[in-house]
Amino acid sequence: MPAYKDHLHGTLDALILRTLSFGPRHGYAIATWLREQTDEALRVEDGSLYPALYRMERDGLVDADWGTTDSGRKAKFYRITDEGRKHLRATQKEFAGFLKIVTP
Repeated sequence: MPAYKDHLHGTLDALILRTLSFGPRHGYAIATWLREQTDEALRVEDGSLYPALYRMERDGLVDADWGTTDSGRKAKFYRITDEGRKHLRATQKEFAGFLKIVTP
C-alpha cells in the first residue's frame, strides 16, 4: 500500500505543479490562481509557498527565470519541468488511490 501520509505532506507541491501545468507563473500569480480556482477556500501563505518553490527548483521539479509582470514589476517566473510533470502524474495517481479509500 502506498504511503499516503507522505503523499498528503506533498499536497502543496502537487497544487503548485498543477498550477504551473497551465503555464509559467510567478509566486503571487500561483497563490492567486489557487485562491481563485477554489473560490477563496485555499489560501497559500508566502511562508509556505516560497520555501516550497525554492525546494522544488532545487529538486528539478520546476525551473525559474527572472522576468517582468504585467504591472512592470520584476519577478521570478516558475515553470514545470519534465521531471515535475512526471512527479505530478505520480502524485495524482496516488491521490486517486487515496480517494478510493476515503470516499463511498
